[in-house]
Amino acid sequence: MVKNIAIFASGSGTNAENIANYFRNKLGFSIKLIVTNKSDAFVIERAKRLNIDSAYISKQDWNNQEQVITLLDKYQIDFIVLAGFLLKIPKHLLDKYPGRIINIHPALLPKYGGKGMYGDKVHQAVVEAGEVESGITIHYCNEHYDEGNIIFQAKCQILPTDSYKDVAKKVHELEYIHFPNTIEKLLLDINSKS
Repeated sequence: MVKNIAIFASGSGTNAENIANYFRNKLGFSIKLIVTNKSDAFVIERAKRLNIDSAYISKQDWNNQEQVITLLDKYQIDFIVLAGFLLKIPKHLLDKYPGRIINIHPALLPKYGGKGMYGDKVHQAVVEAGEVESGITIHYCNEHYDEGNIIFQAKCQILPTDSYKDVAKKVHELEYIHFPNTIEKLLLDINSKS
């Protein structure tokens, strides 16, 4: 049975595109929908190029339970992937998709997580703290920012000469390598249990 995936993204959508390309020719998986909360997010353009439907949900509409769930039901979504999505997931979505909403964070949680910690803000904080390593954390979503159970982490070394942009580049490389195959492993595991 095909697992239908929705990707939620707020920005450029490089991770969304990487995930979509990874699953393009894999049997049993389909990226059905890309959802964004920003009407001018470049991820909408990427979705067009990838021939994937996209939907914009304003911040005001985000907590409208009926609207969001109706959209996801229309596409028969089984699994949600947050790829640079900046809004908190509301309880009604967590209840509808228990253990089936995951996020990627550009640091080694529990460090450098929480509200307002995203993108370059994270990398700047890591460099300013003098950390010798950073990385990625893939985790389940719960009612708190970046506090869900950790699924996978990968690390990269930070050199004393590294700027936050250098750290961002290293972390992006880890995201592109590990995020798609971690999603695939989770979905295969879900399939084997259902």
